[in-house]
Amino acid sequence: MDPALQSIDQVRASALDMAVRFGPKLLVALVIIAFGYMVGRWVGRFLDSLLLRLNLEAPVRSLLVRATRVLVVGMFVIMALQNLGVELLPLVAGLGVAGAGVALAMQGILGNVAAGLTIIFTRPFHVGDYISIANEEGEILDISLFSTTLGHTDRSMVVIPNRKIVGEILHNCGKMRQLNLAVDVAYGTDVSLALGIVDEILRANPRVLQDPAPVLGVSRLADSGVTLRVSPWVSVPDYVDATGELNRSLLETFRARGIAIPFPQREVRMLDANA
Repeated sequence: MDPALQSIDQVRASALDMAVRFGPKLLVALVIIAFGYMVGRWVGRFLDSLLLRLNLEAPVRSLLVRATRVLVVGMFVIMALQNLGVELLPLVAGLGVAGAGVALAMQGILGNVAAGLTIIFTRPFHVGDYISIANEEGEILDISLFSTTLGHTDRSMVVIPNRKIVGEILHNCGKMRQLNLAVDVAYGTDVSLALGIVDEILRANPRVLQDPAPVLGVSRLADSGVTLRVSPWVSVPDYVDATGELNRSLLETFRARGIAIPFPQREVRMLDANA
């Protein structure tokens, strides 16, 4: 018999033997993986609905759902490998050694992940809040497992690693901020009248929140006049626009009502040394 034909027959026989021996196991393994994929999707949908009730942000919910799906599918993949007769103990040992090396090489990333999980479950702030931390401040635009993104009024963004946030002193203004405006009036002005005009201006501006009520009063007695404190509350996105609008309204309304805004001045007396 031709040696080439004999080799082909041996290959066919070996392939047929392997198909008979491992074919059913491979089919069962594929069925297990497919079933695990369906179970992972079901668990993911259930977890997403549960996290939605906890009011977690959409990026965080998506990340947790994906991680859960991968974990569920991974468990079924392990079951499929066991069905094929793969020795998992050496594989697990190898993965453990490799994992230790990866953990040492990725300490910073793992620290961000741990901090991200802390932020997710303790929820010291939410998307849309205005915070000040780590010498930075801004509106929360995104919260991920690795970092938190802040937005500034100049439309720039600051990405802060989560490990720089956890354990730091955090100032959270929530979804509204308080303006700290001041306007001077002359000492001869009726302060009650001036404060009443300021209150009218605040009520007429749609950006100013009426609850909580604006804080008005006399903040100090300056050299040239009486300083009135004007501290209304506005939503975070309206902070810059409201500041400009209110300052303009105060200036124009005071001029129209005849309320003087004094200029800084000094009185200098010349003394005659020979007198």
